[in-house]
Amino acid sequence: MMQSKQSLFADHAYLPDGWRRNVLLEWDADGTLTSVTPDTAVVPDGVQKAAGPVLPGMPNLHSHAFQRAMAGLTEYRANATDNFWSWRDLMYRFAARITPEGLAAVAQWLYIEMLKAGYTSVCEFHYVHHTPDGSRYANQAELAQRVVDAASASGIGMTMLPVLYQYSGFGSRAPREDQQRFINTPESLLDLLGTLHAARAESAVLRYGVAPHSLRAVSADSLRTLLNGIDSSAPVHIHIAEQTAEVDACLETEGARPVQWLLDRFDVDSRWCLVHATHVDANETLALAKSGAVAGLCLTTEANLGDGIFPAHEYLDAQGRIGIGSDSHIGVDWRAELRLLEYGQRLTRRQRNVLASPQATYVADRLFDAALEGGAHAAGRAVGALQAGRRADWLVLDADHSSIAEHAPNAWLSGVVFCEHGESPIRDVYTGGDKIVENRRHRDEEGAFTRYRGALANLLR
Repeated sequence: MMQSKQSLFADHAYLPDGWRRNVLLEWDADGTLTSVTPDTAVVPDGVQKAAGPVLPGMPNLHSHAFQRAMAGLTEYRANATDNFWSWRDLMYRFAARITPEGLAAVAQWLYIEMLKAGYTSVCEFHYVHHTPDGSRYANQAELAQRVVDAASASGIGMTMLPVLYQYSGFGSRAPREDQQRFINTPESLLDLLGTLHAARAESAVLRYGVAPHSLRAVSADSLRTLLNGIDSSAPVHIHIAEQTAEVDACLETEGARPVQWLLDRFDVDSRWCLVHATHVDANETLALAKSGAVAGLCLTTEANLGDGIFPAHEYLDAQGRIGIGSDSHIGVDWRAELRLLEYGQRLTRRQRNVLASPQATYVADRLFDAALEGGAHAAGRAVGALQAGRRADWLVLDADHSSIAEHAPNAWLSGVVFCEHGESPIRDVYTGGDKIVENRRHRDEEGAFTRYRGALANLLR
């Protein structure tokens, strides 16, 4: 049982104004930071000391938990033009086999992997709702609740985003047979959301929002109905402009590019997360930045699927918000997401340190700060910074790791993000002030992995 107030002392901690020394972190019984005091002259007796430099925990703004179980199983040529769409066909066949028990095991193991990597929050874009034949479970929120419970068991904070999925393409095309587990209406999704609220109320570790799957899977009217049925502050996430074929189809049927179409018709603001937004033109780039919405970038997945490269240089220069996610979980590491974000720009422009700015000359620091802020907005939770009023979520670096040992503090994030040497430099992870990962091991790692392997064996047999 947590005491009414706890504290931790760190020789170095990364605060909103950068690295500070002799930082005293204090938090309450609910796991909320009550004070963050740098330059502490005298450390109170009995205060625990961090084993290394302390960083805020990273929010993961886009996850499809069940897809973790298929990572590495689609890396072969399925046809002469293997691309996102052929991968999606394979993913649908996999989704048809998942059971409630299997989903729970896969999700818990995934969230443990996230925590070990330094993700302390996740936004779950949850769209497998029904039985394999499309009929409803007796509890309509059966699968969503399994995922929420898996997050709670692992210790990660969650924003649950049940997905509205109605059509197979623009022009309200009828759903495919292999999409029956996903299909619903705005009304049924709002009912499901009500069931989730009744089963587990929102709290400091749990937030609910909604996720219209994409413009090809919902209509303007159904999207409007959905938005009118939720709280005006609830997070809203949507896949958009991930593929050029999607952009072409939107132009053909709707007469506009996807991002522009959405911005023209809806009040897109800081509670929105536009996931991928890979294929935006110059006007959309500026308009999206101006809206205050978060561009949800999932670099390892986008690279794996051959999606394309987001115009990050222009978008960040326009003060656009970004966050990062692991999406299909081909990789679960925020460091890799930030590294690929910069490397994509380097390969495109044939320059180095492209995403630095006059105010932030260290690329890793700029991207880390941006992903913390954007991820917190996308999650709709008080996370992403070591400051009073935020969740007591942080990770502790191994100061003896070869990527940062003997480096000055201003080079630590560069070493963490851009170096790939040996085991993870992340040693311990705390959520709500509770040490979930110690010396690179999660407290329930062995049991969760056994359950994950069992679920995977059933899926693959």
